[in-house]
Amino acid sequence: MELFDSHAHYNDEKFDEDRDEIIKEIYKSGVTKIVNAGYSLESSQKAIEIAKNYDFMYTTAGISPNDIEDFKQEDLDKIENIAKNQKVVAIGEIGLDYHWNTENKSIQKDVFISQIKIANKLNLPIVIHTRDAIYDTLDILKNKMQCKQKGVFHCCPLNKDLVREGLKLGFNISLAGPITFKNSKYADEIINMIPLDRLLIETDSPYLSPEPLRGKRNDSRNVKYIAQKIAEIKDITLEEVAKSTYSNTKKIFQIN
Repeated sequence: MELFDSHAHYNDEKFDEDRDEIIKEIYKSGVTKIVNAGYSLESSQKAIEIAKNYDFMYTTAGISPNDIEDFKQEDLDKIENIAKNQKVVAIGEIGLDYHWNTENKSIQKDVFISQIKIANKLNLPIVIHTRDAIYDTLDILKNKMQCKQKGVFHCCPLNKDLVREGLKLGFNISLAGPITFKNSKYADEIINMIPLDRLLIETDSPYLSPEPLRGKRNDSRNVKYIAQKIAEIKDITLEEVAKSTYSNTKKIFQIN
């Protein structure tokens, strides 16, 4: 059985001391593909440099809504240039975050739309980060900027409206550690809402460790706990979840 972690951050400083060792252990454990996600100019470039060392690792390039404090217009040209690297399979993570930032909503929207334009120009899907900004996110995708290759709601908030409308728009849904949390509302219902052929799994490492490892540094070996939860709720085998999510992720990111 092979697993695909569709979103992790091995460009994070929390892996600086043992990155290569951990990544090799992950591959041995059966997680044979990983998307190492960028979220700023620096992290996107770092993600590519790391991924060059591993045939099974791919990357995204983008500026997240939490990383636009010092945004300059020329940064968009730099992201477009970075995204032409053969390791890059999507523009992301991009989107809106009103949990941490409420004073710059208009800038967030402009940067989100501009990066969708880059994705369309390069024929790449997008990886969406949305937090406490669901309806503005959906409004942009419905009414402001169409996405040619669609993409994925990463670490998708467990909101029924978002999942329902995201699926209608042609996007895929990626679930992470929060579906395993004991206090997680609507997790079972959300899992059942998502067709198996539209579902991805991720760790968002080093964050959001699933139960029973909550609070510890996360890594891609723990993606199995997300797959197990989905299998349990959908009443199918772990192998079925692994096979389907692996295939879905390859298809979305156009990985041969």
